[in-house]
Amino acid sequence: MRFDVFSPYSVVAVIIIYLSLALTGSGLGLRGLEPPSALSIIYIATGTAALIAGVYLSSRFRIGKIRTHEGSEPFLVALVIAGILIQAINLYLLGGIPLLSGYLKARAVTKLWFISYLLFLPSINILLAAYPRRKYYIPLIMGAILFALTGYRTTVVVILLSGTITLYYSARPSWRELGVLISALAVAALLVGYVAVKSIEWQTWTLNPVELLLYRAGYTLTVFDRIISLQGATGGKLLYYTLTGYIHSTDPRAIVGEAVLGYSHSTTSTIFGPSLLDFGSHAMLFQMFILGLLLGLMHRIQGVLDGFFTGIYSIILAQTIVWVETGPTDLVVWVFYLIGFISVIYVLWRCYSEAGSCS
Repeated sequence: MRFDVFSPYSVVAVIIIYLSLALTGSGLGLRGLEPPSALSIIYIATGTAALIAGVYLSSRFRIGKIRTHEGSEPFLVALVIAGILIQAINLYLLGGIPLLSGYLKARAVTKLWFISYLLFLPSINILLAAYPRRKYYIPLIMGAILFALTGYRTTVVVILLSGTITLYYSARPSWRELGVLISALAVAALLVGYVAVKSIEWQTWTLNPVELLLYRAGYTLTVFDRIISLQGATGGKLLYYTLTGYIHSTDPRAIVGEAVLGYSHSTTSTIFGPSLLDFGSHAMLFQMFILGLLLGLMHRIQGVLDGFFTGIYSIILAQTIVWVETGPTDLVVWVFYLIGFISVIYVLWRCYSEAGSCS
C-alpha cells in the first residue's frame, strides 16, 4: 500500500509549509514585513492540534460497504458543460477579462459565477472519480482556464488540486505523473496570482512571483498576529456575511481588513483568523476540530465507497488547503462542506442502522 499523500493530515503539512513561507517572507523584510510574535505560533500550533484530534476521532467510527448509486455519465457530463457555459456567459457579460483588469476583477464574482462554480466543481470531480477517462481531462482544463480569467487564484488552485486528488484515488497515477501534476498546479497558481496582481491599475508591485508568494504569506501571518489581540471584535459579522453571501454583496474579508487595518480592504487571515476574530479562541478550536473530524470521516468513506464520495472529499480537502491562507469566508465552500456533512450522516446512519451492512 502506497503512502497516502492526500490524507487529511496533508492539511497539517500545508500549514507547516505555509508557516515556513511566511516566516521566510518576514525574515527577508519584504515591503517592510516584520516577524510575527511567538504567541501567533502557539495559536497556530494549538489550532493544528485541534484539527489532528478531529482526524484521530474519525478513526473510531465504523465505516463499511453500503449500496450506493452513482450519477449517470451523460448526466454528469451535462452538468460539467452547463457549468462551463454559464461561466463563459458570465465573462461575456462582464465585457472583458478580469484577470487583466482590477476593476473587472472586483465585479467578477457574480451570482452566475456562484452557480457555475457550484455546478462545475462537484460534477467534474465526481465524473473523474466514477469514470476516470483521459478525455475528461479536457473539460477540467477548460474550466480551470475560464475560472482563471476571473483573476482569482484560489478557484484555479481548487479546481486543479481537487482534480489531482480525485485522479490520485481513481486513476492511481505514478509518482512521476503525480509530481508533474503538482508542479503544473504550482506554476499555474504562481502565474495567475502574479498576472492578477500586476494588472491591478491602482497598485504598483516590483516583486517577482516567488517574492510575491513569500510576501502574501508573511502579510497574512501579520494580519493573524494582530487578530490575536482583537478576539471577538467582529461579534459574528464574518460568519453572518459568509453564510448570506448569495444575498449580500459584503465581502467578509473586507470586514477583516476594516477590523484589523482600520479600513475596508479584502484581507486574508489564515484558516484560524476569522473564527478567532468573530468569537475567540474557543471558536477557533471548535472549528478546527470539526474540520478535522469531517475530513477524516470523508477520507475513510471515500476509501471504501469511492465514486461520488471521492469527488466530494477531494473538493473539501482542496478547499481546506486553500483556506490555510484565505480563511473560511466563502459561502460556496460551506455549501460543499454541507454536502460532505450530509454524506457522512447518511453513510453512518446506514452503517449503524442496517445490521451487518458495515464491518
